[in-house]
Amino acid sequence: MRRLPSLNGLRAFEAAARHGSFTGAAGELNVSQAAVSRMVRLLEERLGFPLFERRANALVPTPRGRALQPGLTAAFDAIERSVDAVSAMRTGPVLTVGVGATFAVRWLIPRLGGFHAEHPEIEVRIATGGASQPIRDDWTCGIVLGDGHWPGHTVEPLFTAGMLPVCAPSLASSLRRPEDLPGATLLSNSQWPNDWAQWFAAAGLPAPSTRELSFGSYAMALQAALDGVGVTLGIGPYIVDDVAAGRLVAPFPLAVPMGRSWYLVSRPARRDDPGFAAFRAWLCARAAAESPAS
Repeated sequence: MRRLPSLNGLRAFEAAARHGSFTGAAGELNVSQAAVSRMVRLLEERLGFPLFERRANALVPTPRGRALQPGLTAAFDAIERSVDAVSAMRTGPVLTVGVGATFAVRWLIPRLGGFHAEHPEIEVRIATGGASQPIRDDWTCGIVLGDGHWPGHTVEPLFTAGMLPVCAPSLASSLRRPEDLPGATLLSNSQWPNDWAQWFAAAGLPAPSTRELSFGSYAMALQAALDGVGVTLGIGPYIVDDVAAGRLVAPFPLAVPMGRSWYLVSRPARRDDPGFAAFRAWLCARAAAESPAS
């Protein structure tokens, strides 16, 4: 068991030592000057030594008082931080969404403000997902690109995935017809090595024999297109905002299905979670509203 002096006395001494007066401490602690003086005197009696030299116009800490005050200040600061942290803890639902990084940056995150405005009580956490592990045990749900086959999970379609050429406006003027594409710098994603071959086949054209620039992720290829490096194959949700803002242009309307779609994947046990129910309704409504552009 801790044998501590009166905490009120310690608070009174610490405040008086910081302010250099009982008056300043009384104002901070919202008590009278006489009460502060009495609490400090009782503390000194308990400790068995003086903490202040009481002079006519000054309150001067003794050597022991000067040694005691920094530790008390640090301790009270730590208590204040702990109380603030606990007070700031959310009591509402926590929603953890596993999602691919590109989908999160290009589509989900720009729209999360709308969800938060509707449901400020829900704490949203975004985690990074992947095709090999579409949903982890500690996630509420996942937004996954695939074939829709995840046994043991509830799967709901969100977007179909179609690819069409996109580039910066500065390059679009030189692309009047699909036959002009082989003369442009084609940007490829090494994770989808047959993307351009699929598109050219759908357009009735032979695929170029070489690719000029290949990137390790779709996000990098898309950024290169935004920077005017060349033409990449844009995928619905990833490019909708850039096209709407004029940062990217789709010179040809032909979109080739990838054979995969985005799905909301969850476990049946999560169905009645308040955070998930709200997020599911919001996400499905947004996907339905934007599906013509996807």
